Amino acid sequence: MKIAVAGTGYVGLVTGVCLAEKGFSVSCVDIEERKVDLMRSGISPIFEPGLEELMIKNRKKLNFTTNYKEAYKDADVIFIGVGTPEKHDGSANLNYVYSAATEIAESIEKDCVVVVKSTVPVGTNDKIEELIKSNLAHNVKVHLASNPEFLAQGTALKDTLNPSRIVIGVEDSIAGEILQEVYKGFDAPVLVTNRKSAEMIKYASNDFLALKISFINEIANLCEIIGADIDDVALGMGYDNRIGNRFLNAGIGYGGSCFPKDTKALHWLANFHDNELKTIKAAIDVNENQKIKLIKKSRKYFNSLKGLNVAVLGLTFKPGTDDLREAPSLVNIPIMLEDGANIKAWDPVGMKNFQKKYPEGVTYCFTIEETLKDADLCFIFTEWDEVKEFGLSKYRQLMRNPIILDGRNCYDLTSAKKANIIYDSMGRETINSVKGSLV
Repeated sequence: MKIAVAGTGYVGLVTGVCLAEKGFSVSCVDIEERKVDLMRSGISPIFEPGLEELMIKNRKKLNFTTNYKEAYKDADVIFIGVGTPEKHDGSANLNYVYSAATEIAESIEKDCVVVVKSTVPVGTNDKIEELIKSNLAHNVKVHLASNPEFLAQGTALKDTLNPSRIVIGVEDSIAGEILQEVYKGFDAPVLVTNRKSAEMIKYASNDFLALKISFINEIANLCEIIGADIDDVALGMGYDNRIGNRFLNAGIGYGGSCFPKDTKALHWLANFHDNELKTIKAAIDVNENQKIKLIKKSRKYFNSLKGLNVAVLGLTFKPGTDDLREAPSLVNIPIMLEDGANIKAWDPVGMKNFQKKYPEGVTYCFTIEETLKDADLCFIFTEWDEVKEFGLSKYRQLMRNPIILDGRNCYDLTSAKKANIIYDSMGRETINSVKGSLV
């Protein structure tokens, strides 16, 4: 079976590489010659642990090309895995999906299954089917299927090769049978449903997780006020298997390419049909406010950041990725700069991307020690292992004023009480173990 994949972003490239790992011959299509050249040499254009190793391992089964006509013309299955970025009004931009569908229609020379893996609003598969059929250059039959992905950045390979479930949305048995053949080597429950249900499963899943994060963050904010401890609260909740313990980590909000975009897209879709999803709207509002929680905390210690040395640990929206999309750092650092702070920032993989956005005004450091040196205040935005393993006593040694605002609860309070620091985290007691006075 010959497979082609349109798009080599997170969804497309990971899908193509993992299908090659399962033994298929895969052609991955992208419009950028530079990216294609990189991938041909075994270099991934995205940061994802283990991806380059699998690309090199399966190089004989992987073909990277800009020649979509050649890739699509005799493919048995074609996956569409291009981006669906957010528009200014919150709706999904489907231009890349429609462009890929048109190219497929103009290229295919045999009957095939076209599989939409990109996250698209409910009903989009029907529109894509109409678009393909109206643009066919040859007398062939196309079966269209929805097959949403459930991968997370940082664990994308594991999530794809060992998925929690495989959802196949089809309107005919042929597409369903062919996709089940594609996935027969995967050990996961398979749900075959109609296309609109498959599209909704993806949005409902992501938005439920976003709701869960926003809920625990609101509970954490209340815990700070009343004196409860969010770690204990979340632990107690998580023992209930109806709730579970995942996505109950309090912090400064969700980011990335999925949750922010998908909550807004579903909210927009509901409004378009005169049906407001109030819980989704609340999750969006809570998350936006949560992102500046540490800036608000900083006002307890300084009226302004003007002239202060500020250390920033972590720039990406979460560890294990270089993705900055919707990262709290992108909201907070501009505020710091407007305030007049002297900023030093560290991130093990995200600095290059951040520097493209802020080439001036921020000093980029290659070690945590360098970042903390003579700082008056430290903001922790990403829970990298390097941060969690960095001893709290070093903050006191390196910083001028050892005030740590931790947006990810990287440290336990018992250790903070012994470290001679001020440690202000999320939903927990603020620790002031400083002996003597601050500078």
